[in-house]
Amino acid sequence: MAITAAAPRLGTSAFDEGFQVELRNLDDVEAVIRAVYRQVLGNDYVMESQRLTSAESLLRNGTISVREFVRSVAKSELYKEKFLYGNFQTRVIELNYKHLLGRAPYDESEVIEHLDLYQNQGFDAEIDSYIDSSEYIENFGDNIVPYYRGFNTQTSQKTVGFTRMFRLYRGYANSDNSQLEGKRTRLARDLALNRPAPVVAPSGNLTGWSYRPNAQDLPTQALGGSVGMSTDSRMYRVEIVDTRSGGGKLATRRSSRVLYVPYEQLSNKMQQVLRQGGKIASVTRA
Repeated sequence: MAITAAAPRLGTSAFDEGFQVELRNLDDVEAVIRAVYRQVLGNDYVMESQRLTSAESLLRNGTISVREFVRSVAKSELYKEKFLYGNFQTRVIELNYKHLLGRAPYDESEVIEHLDLYQNQGFDAEIDSYIDSSEYIENFGDNIVPYYRGFNTQTSQKTVGFTRMFRLYRGYANSDNSQLEGKRTRLARDLALNRPAPVVAPSGNLTGWSYRPNAQDLPTQALGGSVGMSTDSRMYRVEIVDTRSGGGKLATRRSSRVLYVPYEQLSNKMQQVLRQGGKIASVTRA
């Protein structure tokens, strides 16, 4: 049954039916391995030399489950090179949701929660939080490869997740590393404003109605490194995480606050925050 009457135009026909890949017996192993690479690595090309041969062997031998193989791929240096280093912080979390839970973030609080987890416990803990979640286990268990369930209306899934998935998914043959908008976040503005994203069909046409230009007005702080900002005269929303230690055995206290800063003051304000020991969680145009 089609997800929507516009499925062929929106590129979701491949997920209408029969798209779940499950490990039932040894005959399914090779199909499962291919499906995990496709899903977790965002349909990006994987060379033979990049494959995780040790983890593949463990799966073939029945030593680990599909869920543990997914974990191995998501924690691998290959995954980090493709989706962590140099990517904007919101973009990293968007892709983790897409690759591991098969949906888009529902609201800004989910992004902030995972950003805080990454900053305090590291990338491995961030990945574990998806794979060990009740949501993952209820939908995929130990033997089903994660899939794009965000296109379907499901129990406990918010409707806004349907529209937001189309900002992350740009067609069945598209790679997460070859989209027109590059490494920039897709959802930061909509999440900050708590609004649904418009559904726009995939397109390679640079003049068509569905063309998405490379955004210049979204978060400019990267988890894996900073990049320059373009000239802009409008206001920016800066979310700051302050860390203060009570000294001795007292627990470290953390609090979040938001500043609205004109572009011409943005660089100085960010430097001031860092000098004072704060961390910048996100920078978005107000």
